[in-house]
Amino acid sequence: MKRHFARKLISCVAVAAALGMAAVSTEAHAATLRMAWSQDATGLDPHKQTAFSSIRLLELIYEPLVRLDSNLQIVPAIAESWQFSSDGKELTFKLNPNSKFQNGAAVTSADVKASFQRILDQATGAAARANFLSIASIDTPDATTVIFHLSQPDVPILTSMTSLNAAVVPASEIAAGSVGTKAIGSGPFKLENWVPNSKEVLSANKAWAGGTVGVDGIDISVLPDETAILASLRTGQIDFALLNDPLVATLVPKEPKLQLTRTPVLSYNVLQLTPSHKPMDQLAVRQAISCAIDRKDVLDTAALGEGKVTGPLTMPLYATDPSQLFCYKRDVEKAKKLMADAGLANGFSATVIAATGEPPTATAEAQVIQSQLAEIGIKLDIKVMELNVYVDAWLKGNFDMAVALNGGSADPYSMYNRYWTKTGNLQKVANYIDDTLDSLMQKGRIETDPAKRKVIFGDFEKHIAEVSPWIWLYTSNGYTAEQKNVQGFVPTPTGSLFGLSKVSIK
Repeated sequence: MKRHFARKLISCVAVAAALGMAAVSTEAHAATLRMAWSQDATGLDPHKQTAFSSIRLLELIYEPLVRLDSNLQIVPAIAESWQFSSDGKELTFKLNPNSKFQNGAAVTSADVKASFQRILDQATGAAARANFLSIASIDTPDATTVIFHLSQPDVPILTSMTSLNAAVVPASEIAAGSVGTKAIGSGPFKLENWVPNSKEVLSANKAWAGGTVGVDGIDISVLPDETAILASLRTGQIDFALLNDPLVATLVPKEPKLQLTRTPVLSYNVLQLTPSHKPMDQLAVRQAISCAIDRKDVLDTAALGEGKVTGPLTMPLYATDPSQLFCYKRDVEKAKKLMADAGLANGFSATVIAATGEPPTATAEAQVIQSQLAEIGIKLDIKVMELNVYVDAWLKGNFDMAVALNGGSADPYSMYNRYWTKTGNLQKVANYIDDTLDSLMQKGRIETDPAKRKVIFGDFEKHIAEVSPWIWLYTSNGYTAEQKNVQGFVPTPTGSLFGLSKVSIK
């Protein structure tokens, strides 16, 4: 509680300081949305980016074939329609004939085929490659028709195609090797200028097939301190902000000119263990860590209680009551016994990594976990890293433990196959092979009966919580704050900012 109060006090002081430096209030712009966020993109290649900050920028520029709406329903993007064959082994898309890349070229079936070939090429290092390994071949009978031939029925593949990591990029840019150095998509905005860790300038894509964009463009400022973002909102220097820190977001409703959008999201805060590292290669040690952690205390202390304790599955259709999962009620005595059973009654030392700013609660989470694990003899050294350094270490699995904020999905397979299947392309991050998890994921992938899928993934959730390669903590909220004359933004449980395409300034 003291830690909670101290953090809040520091934040309030920072807010006051930032407000003191703010310029005189100005009128909101008429056509260009002035926006701020605290974390900049770490790269421009939509197939490789895993950081939320990169995805939030690139989803304004690039488009996948389909996307998720605010109700997690699949809706058109580049594709205007789609259909599975009766045996579930063919998926045919008809593209919107009006879709154009921002260089003026039409989006064709050849671009779709080249994009998925690039994703499937192991040399690319695509973040979502594992989601598409059932693609045996791709036919393009005409410029607006794409047929994916699958090696087996693949129920979640359509959900997987809603990801920014499955964006369609120009075949010409792939051939030129310029994906990642240029940003040419078919989305609602063009990237006119990017000064890393400083600003982005976006202009509206007048040729966007998705309709009219509500503003002429977006000027984005990167302000690492979210209290400074709040100060800029208060003085009218910016119109719209993405906020991540609950300490700052919960101050917004106190400002009469501002409005806060608070949306529960599918992404989850988690303590990742590395089960290939001793002594966490022992089941008893991982379970002891799970039993020693009070998840509600982590949520309340690090995030002001802004969220809820979660199991591994965060999507409403599949999520089960966490209290039914292994050791979700803290049991220190059981944790000590498990440590003794593992021959570690005196504990051990390990390092936990955390990124600066993503999430902003990471250091506070690590401190609470450090305190809780000390009660069973585990001495944690907290190593805070810049986001790009953290992401590099995370992708290589170069850590004992990691405090992480990982993205969610509307489907359990799309969410976890890259970690928990034997062919998953993020196996280095998970560092854990389990026949039961792999088998359940494969069963859930091909099962078409929704009720049977729910049972399969319920078994998956129960098993992974019990073997504890990771310790799932909580889901939080997505926050945006805006002036009250900014209208039309629609948030989603994925935390997407795609809704900025329909925002207008009154």
